[in-house]
Amino acid sequence: MPRWLIFLACLVIAAVAGWSFWRALPAPDAPVADPVMVSETGERSSASLIAMEPVMRAEDYASTQAFTARLSAYLAAAREAGVQTPQSIAVFPEHTGTWLVAADAPRGVYRARTLQGAMTALIAANPVPFAGSFLNSPEIDRAAAAVFRMRSADMAERYQSAFSALAEEFNITIVAGSVVLAGARIEDGVIMTDTDGPLENVSAVFAPDGSVHASLVRKVYPIPSEAGFTAAADLEDYPVFETPAGRLGVLICADSWHPDVYSALGDAELLAVPAFLQPDGVWNRPWGGYVTPWPDDVPGADAGRLTEGEAWLTHALAGRLQDSSARAGITAFLGGSLWGMGSDGAAIAVNGGDVQTAQRTTGGQVTVLWVED
Repeated sequence: MPRWLIFLACLVIAAVAGWSFWRALPAPDAPVADPVMVSETGERSSASLIAMEPVMRAEDYASTQAFTARLSAYLAAAREAGVQTPQSIAVFPEHTGTWLVAADAPRGVYRARTLQGAMTALIAANPVPFAGSFLNSPEIDRAAAAVFRMRSADMAERYQSAFSALAEEFNITIVAGSVVLAGARIEDGVIMTDTDGPLENVSAVFAPDGSVHASLVRKVYPIPSEAGFTAAADLEDYPVFETPAGRLGVLICADSWHPDVYSALGDAELLAVPAFLQPDGVWNRPWGGYVTPWPDDVPGADAGRLTEGEAWLTHALAGRLQDSSARAGITAFLGGSLWGMGSDGAAIAVNGGDVQTAQRTTGGQVTVLWVED
């Protein structure tokens, strides 16, 4: 055998052995839970909307168990504070489930300082599945699309397992933030995916018995950072959910800024907005205007005149609830700095004409809005 062929074979064997060792390194354990601040607004009743704003870290996505434990701490804080009832609806933030894409990944994924670094490590650990998904991904950002497409079935299973268990354990309705999945649908009570289907930012609602409601909410207005790899849904058959507290509508983040989405909600009595805002410190900076299509009812002069926080209070749920049939609503923002992305925002509770913004802190928060039965 020629020397060069022997040398090449040795290189290949060494590379495969090195990759296998690196791939087998265990993920780190999730850190100890942070203190959780619980606050209330409105007069106590039997029904409430509860904004769960967890501080999430990369390690919280190392396994289904770590993910479930982190979120469980917030539901437990609400229960211990006596603010959770069978008619409560817990609302988790946008993309809470999206980073389950990193579950059971090698340690390098969790050590990465940037999202790009984490994605690169995840691709390196799954070269063959990634290659197949890359070839099957027509999106503009094919690499990001391929990563989520190759992990969609696993993500859907973990997402449903975690939130179903939490809803049943705490006997509560849960708006399960959102998750990016390919060809997502509900079949016989199970969230299913299809690698040939479009990637969408979707949210599921779980009943107190742990079952998932038969429809998914699909984001209609992806923002630029999502539009490269997720598809925009249409408003046909926009779901409204029957819950113990009343008919519930869910608007995923930017959708809460658009009047046509509120019109599609019909006779919803309560509204929930899972949201994610970045980067750090943007809440008090000048608002740059819509990054999705600009609605006709919003003056262009508000861009630069309002802060980001003021714009959320003017043009999103707080300013638009009155134009819907709903009597109350709440917005929950994701906390933490996953892979250096940063986050900002403060829970917004709207009860008729009364608007309350939660105190902004760096720790985990639970904001309870009591609503009339």
